[in-house]
Amino acid sequence: MRVETLGSGDPEVAVVAAIHGDEPCGVRAIERVLEEDPAVKEPAKLVVANELALERGVRYVDEDMNRAFPGAPEAETHEARLAYRLGEELEGCRVLAMHSTQSHGEPFAVVDGVHDFAREVVPHLPVAALVDSANFVEGRIFASAPECVEVECGLQGSEQAAENAYSLTRAFLTALDVLPGDTQPREVPVYRLFERVAKAPGSRHEVHVENFTRVAPGTRFASVDGEDRVAETEFYPVLMSANGYEDVFGYSAERIGSVG
Repeated sequence: MRVETLGSGDPEVAVVAAIHGDEPCGVRAIERVLEEDPAVKEPAKLVVANELALERGVRYVDEDMNRAFPGAPEAETHEARLAYRLGEELEGCRVLAMHSTQSHGEPFAVVDGVHDFAREVVPHLPVAALVDSANFVEGRIFASAPECVEVECGLQGSEQAAENAYSLTRAFLTALDVLPGDTQPREVPVYRLFERVAKAPGSRHEVHVENFTRVAPGTRFASVDGEDRVAETEFYPVLMSANGYEDVFGYSAERIGSVG
């Protein structure tokens, strides 16, 4: 794990990249900020978490790190030990954790409940939506960093995701008074996950709807080997993709309001 500090003093703000080693966008954003060596008003930590998985170009070495928190110092897996060390680094910090996805190109934020920190910071970030994933957070970074916002920066491995990660990092650090300047807060729609959408085994999986776009009852939203899945009730797709997860298409959500 690589930890760099902008400024001097004891940071209360942190940005985390490479919890998954096959998601390099956040690492590129951190390296870009470090190269700029900006003047700061307050110190901040910049963390590249799973360096071993990053070096190997894989999501994880032993287990998904974002299912291993809070971890333990003597755990059997590399990621559980690393999760514990990262939790120690993040103690007392307000955190931005960067990811990327195979399902949606536009950045969006993810939180464990729409808490005060989310209401404060998310309107200042260049994101299309805020997702409350409180029903699906077991083992995730929120267990070690209660004041944390995850961001899905864009499509995994794309140049645009790296650009988005940089913009998100700068906006987050500006909103929390680490970097000088102002951001323009705006209203961000909020969705709450309520169900995983199972994916049956097959040779050809397809998704026929857009993420964050309302799906009406009776709408064909996915198919497996030509056999359609049809919505029984209204929902909004989140992280819905034919390729992202082995056994689920993604999640169904409800629109619950906005922040900002």
